[in-house]
Parts: sequence; structure tokens; C-alpha cells
Amino acid sequence: MNSIDFTPLYRSTIGFDRLPSLLDKALRADTAASNYPPYDIEMMSENQYAITLAVAGFHRDELEIQVEKGVLSVRGSKAQDKAPDKEYLYQGIATRSFDRKFNLADHVEVTGADLSNGLLTIQLVKELPEEMKPRTIAINSEIGKHLEHNKKGDQKAA
Repeated sequence: MNSIDFTPLYRSTIGFDRLPSLLDKALRADTAASNYPPYDIEMMSENQYAITLAVAGFHRDELEIQVEKGVLSVRGSKAQDKAPDKEYLYQGIATRSFDRKFNLADHVEVTGADLSNGLLTIQLVKELPEEMKPRTIAINSEIGKHLEHNKKGDQKAA
């Protein structure tokens, strides 16, 4: 496996401390194990996203969605068949358990989830706090820095 040096990234960025660890995790991830269930990530608008997972055969009670420390986890655990006398000639519908994880960017929140026709859709929204939104910074003039003298000789800032 190749080793990547993230030193240049640290020299020219501020506040992207999670990025190198995310890249490292992505490079080390076992791609063979992460193919199930298939999913789509859709950009609905500039700040809204949807993740759709194909979970055919899973009931609402067999699925769990959890967000912890910026990681969205979707778990599915299929209950055992209550009719053990079923005899399959061919069983192609996957009913294995899964644990799918998605790393969320800062300020991305899960707003809801729907299960319809075997598709689990999770809605996400990116909401920047007011202090993170772009703002214009006023440039002070030299006049504001001069000191005014009052009659008594005291100094006051303008």
C-alpha cells in the first residue's frame, strides 16, 4: 500500500484537520465489503442532499439510522424467518446484515428518513451557522484613530 505525506496540506490549510484522516480511512477501506447495499447520493439543491439505499426485503423495524461524531451509520439486521419449512430452489434476494457508514461534512445534519418500495431515503441539509457565513469587513480610516482633546486636556478616542 502506498504511503501519502499530508505535510503540504497542513502547511496551506487551516481547520481541515479531519481531511487527512478521512483520506487515510478511504484508502484503507475494504472495498469488497462495502458493496452492499447499493446506494445513491443526490444533490437536491445547493445545501440539501439525499442518500438512497436499496434495502429490499428489510422492514422498518429491521433498520437503524444513527449519527455520531460526524458519521452517519445505517444498519440493517434481518430477522430470522418464522417459517423454517420454506424450501428455496433459488434465493437471490440478499437478506444479510449490513452496516453502511457515511462521513458527513461539518454542519451537515440529518433531517429525516423515508422507506418506500424497498428504498430508504435519508434527507440531509447543510446549515452554516451565522458566524460561518460570508461577511464583509469594514476598513477603518485613519481619521478614526486620531485622538480628540477636550477642554481639560483629557484624551478620548474618536
